[in-house]
Parts: sequence; C-alpha cells; structure tokens
Amino acid sequence: NCSMVLKTLHFITRPLSEEEGNFSLAYIITIHKELEMFVKLLRAIYMPQNIYCIHVDEKSPKDYKAAVQNIVNCFENIFISSKRENVVYAGFSRLQADINCMRDLVHSKIQWSYVINLCGQDYPIKTNKEIIQYIKSKWNGKNMTPGVVQPLHMKYRTQVSYREYVHSGMSYMYPTKNIKTKPPYNLTIYFGSAYYILTKEFVEFTLTDARAKDLLEWSRDTYSPDEHYWVTLNRLNG
Repeated sequence: NCSMVLKTLHFITRPLSEEEGNFSLAYIITIHKELEMFVKLLRAIYMPQNIYCIHVDEKSPKDYKAAVQNIVNCFENIFISSKRENVVYAGFSRLQADINCMRDLVHSKIQWSYVINLCGQDYPIKTNKEIIQYIKSKWNGKNMTPGVVQPLHMKYRTQVSYREYVHSGMSYMYPTKNIKTKPPYNLTIYFGSAYYILTKEFVEFTLTDARAKDLLEWSRDTYSPDEHYWVTLNRLNG
C-alpha cells in the first residue's frame, strides 16, 4: 500500500527549498541484505527532485528482491537497475553494478548534476541541502574521487589475474598464476576510495571514451577494481 508507505515512513514529498529543487542528484545504492537498514537509508536521502538507481545483488533471496521491488514501485524517481550482477566482494562485479546503474541513469528524464554511490550499510550525516552546498562550494564541475599513485603494498591487486568464485552462497576472489599485462595507454594507476561524487559529464565520458572502456576491460580480472577505476580516469589529462 503505497500511500501507507509514504505516510508511515514519512518520506519527503516536495523539495524543501528552491535551491534543492533546482539541483537534482542521482544516487546509486548497491544492496544485498538488511531491508530495514535500506529503507532507513532511502528515507534519509530521498527527495522527489532526485533520482535513485537500486542495484539488488542477483544472489539475494527472492522475498528480499520482492520487498525491495514493492517499495520501489511506490516512487516514480526510484528504479531497480535493468541489469543485475552476482556481486562478489572485491570483484569486478561490484564495479559492474555501478556501471549498470550509470547506463540507466544517463537516459533518465531527470536532469541530475552529480551521482553519489552508496551501499546498503551507509547512512548520511548531512542533509540534502548541506550536500548540495558542499558540492557547490568546493567542487563545482569537479569529481570527488580521492586517491594516490598505486602504493607498493597495493601492487598485488593488479600484478596477477584474479577470478571471482560464486557457488551455493559462498563467494570470494582468488588469485591465479597469470601475470597481468601493463595498463592500456601506459596509464598510471591510482588507488583510492570506491565511493565517489561524480559529475554527469564525467559519467558520460567513462561510458563512451575508448581509454575508459579499455581500462575497464583491463580491470576485469584485477582485485577490487572499483578502488582504482574512477580515481585513475579522473586523473587523465584534460
């Protein structure tokens, strides 16, 4: 019952200020468990002028997926990603989940300015307005994807090929004996957070640019590629 959902959970149904109404954010939320925590997160970040892509792990139980779908159906600006992955911690599938949502978001009718990615165990400590004002104050037209040149103790992540293992509820990454080739275009690999705030222009660039596509392909068998992919692309000249 959607009217009950909106009323009992106290979802915000109109922009709280003109500034917020004129500045739409996109969110990518990757989830696989703890429905109640997801609902609390969604309620805290929900604004009718924003857009939300939810990636539900393909391995999640059927009743969990159905419950998420029921909630999503109550909102025009929330949707489940059109392609879902069996997400393995530190695997390429985790990066692919974000990209699947990005592909959907760039075709959205809502003209969003930045995308923020979260997982189901996140929770905001700032309001929507404070987040917008922070972006405008320091990061206008820039990406927030902090990182450093790949440290020596992180080299193992990109020196050999890794494989994802998924079987009957167990999933993990394991290294092979295959040595990786050098990154395409002689790119310097940077390392940082898998979490970001990115401009729409940068998202469109990552989905279409040859260097971005080739780096994505090269990253397919690395360990935790979401911790080097965005931060490396953000440091390309120009």
